[in-house]
Amino acid sequence: MMVSKGQLEDSISKAMVQFEKEFLGRGPEEVKTFILGDLILVRLKGILSPAEQHLASNHEGKMLVKQVRIQLIEKSRVMLEEIIHNMTERSVVSLHTDISTTTGERIFVFILDQQLYPIA
Repeated sequence: MMVSKGQLEDSISKAMVQFEKEFLGRGPEEVKTFILGDLILVRLKGILSPAEQHLASNHEGKMLVKQVRIQLIEKSRVMLEEIIHNMTERSVVSLHTDISTTTGERIFVFILDQQLYPIA
């Protein structure tokens, strides 16, 4: 792999913004990617639409927003794994995600089959 860790983190961030826009209809306000060994952590801020924010004003609405977002990610799991594989040349062993309907943030954690850069 010829690119620096920072360059790859930036490229993954841009690819995740593009994925969110194309597949989910709107992109995050802010995104940051961190690579640590065989782990890629992507933090997206400001991902809820105004309608989702309104819906999440009570417990039942929060659960509904979470369920819909979980289903959307499950339907696009292969696409996400391909994005990471194409950028890192590593296979994704597992993918974990959660969304906060309170803060409007989503976290993706990709576990790879081998580390990308040595841990300092």
